[in-house]
Amino acid sequence: MEINVITNRGANLYLNNDFFKFLAKLEAHHLGSQQKRIVRFRHEALEKSRRGEKLRYRVHFHEPTSCMIDLPDWLRDQRNQMTGPANDAKMCIRMINSKSPGVMLDLEDSLVNNELSLLEGHANIKAALYGYLKSFAHEPETIGDTNSVVFTRVRGLHMGQTIPNTVRTNHYVPASLFDLAYHFYNMDLDKLRHPPCIYIPKTESAREALWWREAFSRIEQLKKWKFGTIKCMALVESYPLAYQIEEFVHILQPYLVGLNLGRWDYMASFIDFNYNNGVFPDRNSIPTDVSFFQNLRLRMAQVCHSHGLLAIGGMTALYPSRKDKELNDRALSILKKDKDNEASCFMDGAWTGHPDQNEIAVEAFPEPNQLDKFPGEEWWNPDLGSFPELSDLPVTEEGTREAIKTCIQYRQGVLDGRGASL
Repeated sequence: MEINVITNRGANLYLNNDFFKFLAKLEAHHLGSQQKRIVRFRHEALEKSRRGEKLRYRVHFHEPTSCMIDLPDWLRDQRNQMTGPANDAKMCIRMINSKSPGVMLDLEDSLVNNELSLLEGHANIKAALYGYLKSFAHEPETIGDTNSVVFTRVRGLHMGQTIPNTVRTNHYVPASLFDLAYHFYNMDLDKLRHPPCIYIPKTESAREALWWREAFSRIEQLKKWKFGTIKCMALVESYPLAYQIEEFVHILQPYLVGLNLGRWDYMASFIDFNYNNGVFPDRNSIPTDVSFFQNLRLRMAQVCHSHGLLAIGGMTALYPSRKDKELNDRALSILKKDKDNEASCFMDGAWTGHPDQNEIAVEAFPEPNQLDKFPGEEWWNPDLGSFPELSDLPVTEEGTREAIKTCIQYRQGVLDGRGASL
């Protein structure tokens, strides 16, 4: 069986027999049924919280010498990781050519979740990894000489994918499994500049690391690759996972090379678990160095560095403008303050979403990494849930309207074929 998808740029993309066979072999390992249990556990954790049960630290692994990770040289400098939608070939090329130490080509938030955008994104990623991605929008552009490490962010375990026109009507698989299968089924390791690197989104417990470990291991077996060939970073963007990152790190060795603080998703999760009967302050009034972010940053640096892993900071959401000098100056000033703060919290790098942010982000971290620096023993288990200073921040009609406007703009973007962009 072969399914031909004609894209709006005239390219032909295929879901063919080889892909379906590879996907079926991954499914046979019960990765689909495991996802359903994971989703159920997520709902149960939230329900417990809403009944008044507080999250707490469970197991403590404070013996890092037994599980130190030796990062390869090509991964030791990730002072900036630039991110953008994988289905935009021109943007992918410009990010890779920007001299950013890392680039994340995104199949998740910044890409609208439909088959056309998804398969275009996969095609661009494969071409970028092999070095022959081209864009013909306006002027032809190609990938130049680069040392950027290219990551692929697949969709999370909260999502599903219906496979069209298969022999099984409405055949449903985890979106993460579909993306991993399509990414790897015909990958030629010899054509890559560096081993394949995956970004894991939307994890909500250490238990979920078992799913990813099993998926990576099974893929390596099917491809006849060495154990640990695949490398990954994972986003800490849920409140429950923040309490379990040590367990998560232990389970996902030897694949894991770092953790990243997904600030805005983490804030949403923090609200879910702590503000069931309350009102959170206006989002725009909350500084990026508020303590519920700071405490997690310092915990991440302590845990990650104790295990030889990178700790990467979050995205600065205000982008510069080449047309508006006042906006540009303000955006770059906010960026510098944000990245300086992350560097002072012993993070090893940060996220950005625009080439003009790269230089400032890299300069904020004067060394390739801060793996030899530790915040201190008190940051193994900091308070992640009690922040009285939030009560001093405003709750206003204007802020509420702005939040509603943002939701509408995001939804309109999806309807217009864009992902999480304003």
